[in-house]
Parts: sequence; C-alpha cells; structure tokens
Amino acid sequence: MAWKIGLAAVAATAAWTGTVHAQGLERGARDGATRGEMIAGPLGAVVGGAVGAAVGTANGILGIDRRERFRIYATGERRPSFAYPGRVTVGTILPEDGVVYYDVPPEFALPSYNYTVVNDHPVLVEPRTRRVVEVID
Repeated sequence: MAWKIGLAAVAATAAWTGTVHAQGLERGARDGATRGEMIAGPLGAVVGGAVGAAVGTANGILGIDRRERFRIYATGERRPSFAYPGRVTVGTILPEDGVVYYDVPPEFALPSYNYTVVNDHPVLVEPRTRRVVEVID
C-alpha cells in the first residue's frame, strides 16, 4: 500500500513538470531517489525521487550549492549589464540585438547554456532561443 502512495506522489510530480526546469527536476529526482534508497530501500527511492524532484525544481538549474558561487563568479567578471525594459523572469526571450552572451565556465557543468547580465542580475540563457532559464538574484 505504501508503494502506491509513493507512486501517486511520483505521478503528481511528473504531471507538474511541464512548467518547470527539466534539469533541476531530473537532478533532484536522481539525487533524492539515491538518498532515499540508501535510507529506506526501494520505497525510499520512490518517495525520495518525488521529493527530490520538487526540491530540484525549486532550486533551479544551478541548485543551491552552485547558485551563490555562480553569482560571485559572474559579478566578479564585471560584465556590462543589458538594460531590459521591465522585469526579467524565467521564460523571458531576450532581444536579438544588444545582448552579449558569455560561456558558462566548465566548473559549473552547464555546456548547453550561456549567461549574460540583465538589469544588473546574471541570468542563464538557452543560446538558441535566447530564453532566460534562470535568474541569479
């Protein structure tokens, strides 16, 4: 019976993923499942995966542990800030002209993304679409 509850939690989390960051979700689910299995076996893996997915999504692509290090790195680079009218949020598509994109250093293991600074905040950007995937506050 308990495994059915765990599966229901996983199903609910999976249904919610359409509007969240896939990488944070996947990493959180994987880490949660591993830790849950170590503590409570297969049922722990199911529940840990669901909880880890939710936490991973809330922490974004960088996660809590790397987010502050990335903010310090990007701020220390002193890149010029692009002035964007209005608030920049996840999903904002940046304009084709005027924005300069930079490679994310290999230590952050995000080869699919670039970063830039918008309204004095570093942001991770999907380079092909210019869509903001994470705003670093």
